[in-house]
Amino acid sequence: MEGDGTNLDAAIESLLNVEKQMRLAGDVAGTRKAVIDIVELCYKAGAWKTLNDQIVLLSKRRGQLKQAITAMVQKAMEYIDLTPGIDTSIELIKTLSSVSAGKIYVEIERARLIKRLAKIKEEQGQIYEAADLMQEVAVETFGSMAKTEKIAFILEQVRLCLDRQDFVRAQILSRKISTRVFDADPSKEKKKPKEGDSIVQDAPADIPSLLELKRVYYELMIRYYSHNNDYLEICRCYKAIYDIPAIKEDPTKWIPILRKICWYLVLAPHDPMQSSLLNATLEDKNLSEIPNFRLLLKQLVTMEVIQWTSLWEFFKEEYEKEKDLLGGALGAKASEDLRLRIIEHNILVVSKYYARVTLERLADLLCLTLQEAEKHLSDMVNSKSLVAKIDRPMGVVSFRTTQDSNGTLNSWATSLEKLLDLVEKSCHEIHKETMIHKTALKV
Repeated sequence: MEGDGTNLDAAIESLLNVEKQMRLAGDVAGTRKAVIDIVELCYKAGAWKTLNDQIVLLSKRRGQLKQAITAMVQKAMEYIDLTPGIDTSIELIKTLSSVSAGKIYVEIERARLIKRLAKIKEEQGQIYEAADLMQEVAVETFGSMAKTEKIAFILEQVRLCLDRQDFVRAQILSRKISTRVFDADPSKEKKKPKEGDSIVQDAPADIPSLLELKRVYYELMIRYYSHNNDYLEICRCYKAIYDIPAIKEDPTKWIPILRKICWYLVLAPHDPMQSSLLNATLEDKNLSEIPNFRLLLKQLVTMEVIQWTSLWEFFKEEYEKEKDLLGGALGAKASEDLRLRIIEHNILVVSKYYARVTLERLADLLCLTLQEAEKHLSDMVNSKSLVAKIDRPMGVVSFRTTQDSNGTLNSWATSLEKLLDLVEKSCHEIHKETMIHKTALKV
């Protein structure tokens, strides 16, 4: 063994002399070959510590060529999966990472190394360390990295942040990805690089396609929005997944997603965006495949009071089924929120048909106690989804909107205009009748 070690040291020494001569002569190809030979020699001898030492030594040599360092890092990266143990693998990754730190020409290699190290840490159960490692790298600034690889890297950063319950950082990282990038046509984007532009590398084989990354992105965003029960945003995420061609072609995939879209639409508070999505979903022909959900959405669009007890009896089975399907995504809070949305819908319906109504009658229509009816009405007024005033001593609710002076003057002007139009039409009709009468007398 001692003899092998001596032979290896002698071989490395001779190659180092060759490397020095080539480097000083400025021979790029020769230096690169000498560096790769040293790395291969250490690998074949199984001297992993020597390999790490030589990588550090070669990178620190005076006037070392960029191309040589790039070739050395790329070659050594091939051996990461061939190491005898996980500790040796981690040591090699750390050595390569420290060598490539701060060097723009090997920034992509460093990002890939960090990603691999983070994966190892995660497999060892060290989520916090993995997330901290990944956050060190800002891939969005790498000009020569493929777009899909950049997106995949940022999504991995987001996933690790969500795993460690760091929702604020997850949101900041997710904003680095513009959703418009998923709608781009990859076939139209392959332009020849202009002179001076950095050449974009091809993404590795293990990086998913853009449409697959789109699905992963929206699934991660669903996890983020589920944290604070933002039902409308969750619904929009499912809608984006539903629009992926691979999903739309397979009924076994799109039916569960369309069910989720319907549930989250119903759970989302009433606003213009929710209303627009609701009507767009109702127009979807695929909804006929799940008639119960079509009926549920239809009830929300129809301006009629919904009886909560009968609705819950009808949809409870579907709700429980959805809970099982989603693995608890529709939590305990969802059933309370569903009841709240039905109450809000009913209050909006009442406000459409009544200008003034007693609190007792309102509570009766909503199937609630007086206190509950007042509380829900007040909450809707506070959230500006309804304009109403409660006269508590009289027990009367007024849904009339109070107009300012400009509004009053405009309504008067409109009324006068209508009145003058009617007078003009009447005069015209009278004049016509008179002319016909005169003609008849003459005859």
